[in-house]
Amino acid sequence: MKDAYSLILSAIDNGIYRAGDRLVESELAERFGVSRTPVREALQRLETQSMLKRDGRSLIIATLDHNQLAELYTVRTELEALAARLAARHATPEEMRVLAGMVEEDRASLGDAHALARANRRFHHQIHLASHNRYLVQQLDLVHRSMALMARTTLAVPGRDMVTLDEHQAIVDAIAERDEARAEAALRRHISMAYETRLKEDARLTGEAGD
Repeated sequence: MKDAYSLILSAIDNGIYRAGDRLVESELAERFGVSRTPVREALQRLETQSMLKRDGRSLIIATLDHNQLAELYTVRTELEALAARLAARHATPEEMRVLAGMVEEDRASLGDAHALARANRRFHHQIHLASHNRYLVQQLDLVHRSMALMARTTLAVPGRDMVTLDEHQAIVDAIAERDEARAEAALRRHISMAYETRLKEDARLTGEAGD
């Protein structure tokens, strides 16, 4: 059974709780069927990790400002690119087949942004594992934990879902061919396009809010 920390983190990651939501100790304990003590400890841990912030006496899920978003994508790009390069070097034939199968299976979810967002996380995590570098995997887990603080998925933007899967296919092809440089470049392009899409969406929504 997952502990309170993992349960809360999973709920944030799956969009049950979103940026700006207030987390109440008693409600969390009831939802997850655990006592309040482990929930309190989990909230303290998440606050230390900057996943939560204080709003008076309450804790709310943190949001990322423009600069934090840029910093996060900078770190993510470098770490993900390294993971792709190492995956091209170390991935087993079985891992390659799993990655290829994920891309094919995910095409059935085109049009379902939430399902594709979950699939996207699984795909990237599989690349991390295929790097066969435990320390890199640990750092990427921290980065993707912070990604959960983003209020929306770019996969909801019209047309982005199909392009994303094509980008995934390019990464898989490069890994399968043991082409480290091409795998790294394909991963960098993929993250760059995702970041650009997010910036455009943020600008659009900010403009609409100001009308």
